[in-house]
Amino acid sequence: MAEISASFSEAITANYHRCMGPMLFEPFADDLAARLRVFDGMRVLEVACGTGIVTQRLLERLPADSRLVATDLSEPMLGFARAHADPDPRRVWKQADVLALPFSNASFEAVVCQFGLMFVTDKVAALREMRRVLGAGGQLLFNTWAALAENDFSRVAHDRTMSFFAEDPPQFFEIPFSLHDGDQLLAMMRESGFAEPRVRRLDLPSVSSSAVEAALGLVQGTPLFVALNERQADVSVITKAVAEALAVEFGDDPIRGRMRALVCEATR
Repeated sequence: MAEISASFSEAITANYHRCMGPMLFEPFADDLAARLRVFDGMRVLEVACGTGIVTQRLLERLPADSRLVATDLSEPMLGFARAHADPDPRRVWKQADVLALPFSNASFEAVVCQFGLMFVTDKVAALREMRRVLGAGGQLLFNTWAALAENDFSRVAHDRTMSFFAEDPPQFFEIPFSLHDGDQLLAMMRESGFAEPRVRRLDLPSVSSSAVEAALGLVQGTPLFVALNERQADVSVITKAVAEALAVEFGDDPIRGRMRALVCEATR
């Protein structure tokens, strides 16, 4: 996960938030926050908070006397989140590694993680850390992407990018879509000690203002941008090709497609 986090420069983070946020992350953030069991005085830990998209949704639901600790391993992500969020006394930003959370046992009543577990090298160890910081009866709430083939815009971006490389193609998109087996997710939650694990498939529409905006996010708002530069590829040419492929398949102004995720819940 450290390599992925280090790949998020300030420029990539800005494209990620502006282009990818509305298109991919905000709809699932609304769903995830709505599933949180809310009560007075609760303490919530958010893992892999990114640019603060889920963070804001959680704050909109939490009572005035609650506390939200939003963490991420990436300093550029946290810096962007801090700079663009309104002040809120309930929220604390903190850099943290999910494999070694800097919190004592039973510090929280809920742990939330949106699209972060796929990037962790030892996923069961990460889940055990989340369980450790939860109090008895605490809620685990996270999501992962379904298969790449079931997520339209990312599939097209991956396929079109791959077509530029006869050898050593960038494989970034295979990582976020690698944790799509519901039975595997259930087994990992059980292995890490959680009770009542549940996995639900959720389909939501994906909408971007234009194919160009979507392509900018997918190519230049992810670590794919770094991989392309490492291969001395022409990023602008590939971005344009992805935009054209998206427009051909899904129209334009705006562009609409489907996306699918797995929503996971369990109890400490």
